[in-house]
Amino acid sequence: MAKETPQRSGAAAVQPAMYGVPSDPSAFHTLAKPIGPICNLDCTYCFYLHKENFFPKGENFRMSEATLEAFTKQYIEAQDVPEINFAWQGGEPTLLGVEFFRKAVELQKRYAPEGKTITNALQTNGVLLDDEWCAFLKENDVLVGLSIDGPKDVHDKYRYYKDKRSSHDDVMRGLRLLQKHGVRVNSLTCVNRATGSRGREVYRFLRDECNFEHMQFIPIVEKIDFETVAPGTENPGGPDPDDDLLKVTPWTVKPEQFGRFMCAVFDEWARADVGKVFVQTFEQTLAGVLGMPASLCVFSKRCGRALAIEHDGGLFSCDHFVYGDYKLGNIHDKTMRQMAASEQQKKFGNDKFDTLPRYCRTCEFLELCYGECPKNRFIQTPDGEDGLNYLCAGYKIYFAHATPVLAMMAREIREGRPAAGIMRAIQAAEQVEASKASGSATATAAPKPNAKPRPNDQCPCGSGKKFKKCHGA
Repeated sequence: MAKETPQRSGAAAVQPAMYGVPSDPSAFHTLAKPIGPICNLDCTYCFYLHKENFFPKGENFRMSEATLEAFTKQYIEAQDVPEINFAWQGGEPTLLGVEFFRKAVELQKRYAPEGKTITNALQTNGVLLDDEWCAFLKENDVLVGLSIDGPKDVHDKYRYYKDKRSSHDDVMRGLRLLQKHGVRVNSLTCVNRATGSRGREVYRFLRDECNFEHMQFIPIVEKIDFETVAPGTENPGGPDPDDDLLKVTPWTVKPEQFGRFMCAVFDEWARADVGKVFVQTFEQTLAGVLGMPASLCVFSKRCGRALAIEHDGGLFSCDHFVYGDYKLGNIHDKTMRQMAASEQQKKFGNDKFDTLPRYCRTCEFLELCYGECPKNRFIQTPDGEDGLNYLCAGYKIYFAHATPVLAMMAREIREGRPAAGIMRAIQAAEQVEASKASGSATATAAPKPNAKPRPNDQCPCGSGKKFKKCHGA
């Protein structure tokens, strides 16, 4: 499945801001895959299950205690920051059993220097969770990211057991157990071609039925040859949208479809949930509007400080680049700090910006996007330059739609007021619109003064006009 690290809070993702790789990085993030690609589900769109083919037949995909200890010690030693986060993924990490993670926490305590805080995040499909697991997660304050794509028919389209049985009911059971034990839990939802037209429905399910307060929406983008060809080594085709769709799997979300999905979610969120529900992409875009650096690698100017470690100690440039071309080495031969500061990794991180086509560099949304993830840059620009992101058209739809409202939120924040005030402005504009449509005396009554934007404010409808010359006219 698609992987991201669970959000630590409503204000930032787990990953540090990534602006290139210094000669001796003071901190870097590592996604640990202690069971490699092994999973109890068989999700159609999983980008990692095929990694099993990269290892010898009969490979034991369980991280040994020696490798776990070496990873723990080296990772802690390499982090010159007050808080050190361990992120566990897979495959499905709960297949290792709770005792593996008890040992992991024990080793963290053994090697943690005085004055440093150690935290843990676990990404899971949730189907193996029970009371013992949840008690452990609560006791150790582990932040859990739960993979769930929406209502049952949406979720089960691509997320099922190896015998094709539905997984939705078991995921929901796991969620209720996490909530019963008071475990902090975020949702990770994959946006694919089947769900791309159901943004509002998916968001409402996550909010109302699942009670998530922190959400991540991950676009599924996979080239048809992703199991054998590493990103960045393919030959782009021509700048023809129809040709672009022939390059990707049938479950890959269409670019414009993804943009509309995010717009639908944004409208629902901005109208009623600002300050109550935290959506990772919206937070990253708001940070960009405020002139702040992105904390998530895909939207940062440069990357290279979010690595991945496999069960055998192999270290890779990124978890989306676990291919031979991007292997940095093994922790049993070199230290993690050495590999993270290697010329190979520095080039990988700097290439995120350095290889952007001119079309991107002159884009009005450059500083909100910076070309998104390099793994998705396999199409050509309208003028035929290589390296355009497959999702470009979708992100432009979303950015154009969301930034006028986010700019108003940014102004509220700069003036020391909560961003949630934007909801009153949106609701006021809706009341004005409704009054114009109905023409009734009751409906045309002006909304309360404290609910309306000021006359010279930008109209929250996104027109770019002042409120007094648009919906406030």
